[in-house]
Amino acid sequence: MTGYDHEEMAAQLDRYAAVPDDVLNEVVARDGLCFWAFDRADIPALSGEASPDRELAFRMCAGCPVIDQCRELDLRTAGPDAAGVWGALSDTDRRALYRVWSHRRGGEAR
Repeated sequence: MTGYDHEEMAAQLDRYAAVPDDVLNEVVARDGLCFWAFDRADIPALSGEASPDRELAFRMCAGCPVIDQCRELDLRTAGPDAAGVWGALSDTDRRALYRVWSHRRGGEAR
């Protein structure tokens, strides 16, 4: 698996710009596989290295129906302080995406 096109990813998230945080949170909590399909104790730790972490994040979220909503929610709430896996992205990838996403939204970091 190679790197991501953060510009394209951020553009895909634009459709959620007007969705309130509480609605995104409800959708992710209700429909996100990580909240009910997996025992969090069995999730391996991120290594801090881009390629293995990227693969792990992708595998952990495979098949989840709310990946984009999860990304949007995390970018809004954690911003540049991303930690762990959200939206099939490792924290390193989400921090890179955050810079592009924030710029597209007029620098509206929350």
